[in-house]
Amino acid sequence: MSNQNCWEIKKCGREEGGDKTADLGVCPAASEASCNGINSGTNAGRICWAIAGTFCGEKVQGDFAQKSVSCMSCEVFKQVKMEEGAESFVLLKPGQVYQAASK
Repeated sequence: MSNQNCWEIKKCGREEGGDKTADLGVCPAASEASCNGINSGTNAGRICWAIAGTFCGEKVQGDFAQKSVSCMSCEVFKQVKMEEGAESFVLLKPGQVYQAASK
């Protein structure tokens, strides 16, 4: 099945009405309406790597600069990138600037 959102692929239960929202709340990727339609997704469901505060790997993740390495190895990122293709794939949400974390 193509064009699934991250919560459908990961089966995390943190989408609106999901089975884990009572305990963990709705994930920012599922509620970020400004990203609706990016990479053919609902809200930020297909650009979750660009959203701060997503809950992956059993912990809250930071911003794109902090989580980019782990997100780029995630099955959601890889699937969306493949499905969208090089010409259409969107890495960052509009207006977002990537700055590598400095030490």
